[in-house]
Amino acid sequence: MSANLGQRLRDTRKRRGLSQRELSKLSGVPLSLIRKLERGERNDTRLETARQLAHALKVPTTRLITEHAETPVGPDTANLWAPVHTALTAPLNPTDDAPQAPTYNGVRDALHAATPLFSTDRFDALRTVLPPLLRDTETLTETDPRARPLRARLLELTGWLMTQTRQFDAAELALERALDDATDHVQAAATINTQCWLLLRRGKLAQARGLAMYWADEVEPRTPRATPSELSTWGWLLLRLSAAAIRDNRPDEAQDALRLAHSAAVTLGQECTPEGDFLRTFGPVTVALKRTENAMVAGRSDKVLALASRIPAHSLKPTSNNRNRHLLDVANAHTQLRQYAEAMDTFQKIRAGSPEWLPNQQYARDVLGCVLSGRRTLTSEMRELAEVVQLPA
Repeated sequence: MSANLGQRLRDTRKRRGLSQRELSKLSGVPLSLIRKLERGERNDTRLETARQLAHALKVPTTRLITEHAETPVGPDTANLWAPVHTALTAPLNPTDDAPQAPTYNGVRDALHAATPLFSTDRFDALRTVLPPLLRDTETLTETDPRARPLRARLLELTGWLMTQTRQFDAAELALERALDDATDHVQAAATINTQCWLLLRRGKLAQARGLAMYWADEVEPRTPRATPSELSTWGWLLLRLSAAAIRDNRPDEAQDALRLAHSAAVTLGQECTPEGDFLRTFGPVTVALKRTENAMVAGRSDKVLALASRIPAHSLKPTSNNRNRHLLDVANAHTQLRQYAEAMDTFQKIRAGSPEWLPNQQYARDVLGCVLSGRRTLTSEMRELAEVVQLPA
């Protein structure tokens, strides 16, 4: 968060001819918080609050803030992943006496066997299998050029995993290395897609928006015979552009990007997973999920529930991160409308399908915190769920 937030907010408010009280009424942000922000007593406001203020002032969110990152994991969690960090950063030691040199077929098969662990959020298992797989892939690439695409794929998956678990520095390193290893334009763009997601989670809206816009233009299919992989890659970059734009209070740009993504999805006709890559799964349902997400960012809880009622989210795997992120939006919408029982039911659906995914979501803590904050007593279900999402006491 920019240390100049208060100054920027005050200057912009005055140029709009608004008092603090009038800005509070227009934005829905408490007057006391606006006063603290302008006095420099608070610099840690949520991105959602900054967007509300920007919307009321009719400026991009990035006019008020430079970035607003999700909280990275704490040291205890980071220590659990330390072997993965070491495997990513430690140089190869040629004096190491490996019991058996890795082979192309062996590494390829090991990567294929490990991929379902990524797609189903098996974090405990990945902490065990990922370090040796990273080292073997690195060793093999030194002697066998065929291994380079394997390393690119593994690094992309690792970057995605590190982003998922809020280990942002490690994610950035893995994705940069994956991009260096990319052997074609589509593979590079798929890595860029994950980089855009990382930038969004780090609150770097302008960078995410610019990167997604550039690469969406680069990979836009120019012929009617585009492959599913090309359409999926283009569509996902448009969704990242839309996500950055709506958070930056650029609703028209967000809508235009969604419209183009929808056209790519219509061309595909159904959800498609090119080359079996779960990170590229894309189609009409994916676009509908992201349209709902945009509505939640814009504070339209009623619209979120209306859109969600028409989305066959049950058709997606319970371990689908897109499905679960969508369900958090639904839980948030219910919470904003004070439908707390429905919100709790939605949380339990997520927990049942992805028990290792849920504790890593700051969004889940924010929403559940709102559910519990207004209650005098908590049910056993609420207390248990608070433990699951690691809600601070």
